[in-house]
Amino acid sequence: MVTTVDLELDELRREFLAEAQQKVREIESALARGKDAATLERLAYLAHQLKGSGGSYGYERISTEAAALEKAVEEEAPHDGDLRKYVTSLRTEIDDRASELG
Repeated sequence: MVTTVDLELDELRREFLAEAQQKVREIESALARGKDAATLERLAYLAHQLKGSGGSYGYERISTEAAALEKAVEEEAPHDGDLRKYVTSLRTEIDDRASELG
């Protein structure tokens, strides 16, 4: 039986996932522009936000993928291929969870 609480939680999850999709688009756009210090700082910030909030909504894999991205960004000389791999994994996980909610 679906309760009002379940419906409200699903709506909050939809909002979170929509915001997460926007953050991933911003990450992808920033990566396309380059890897200067300001860009890397912004990428780490966005990944950190996703890491923290993903778990709050019950999306542990989003948190795990975002943590891996944050760690890769914070490396002394992050490799583009690694960053793109983590972003792709994060995007896929977010999109999959969003499609489940409809």
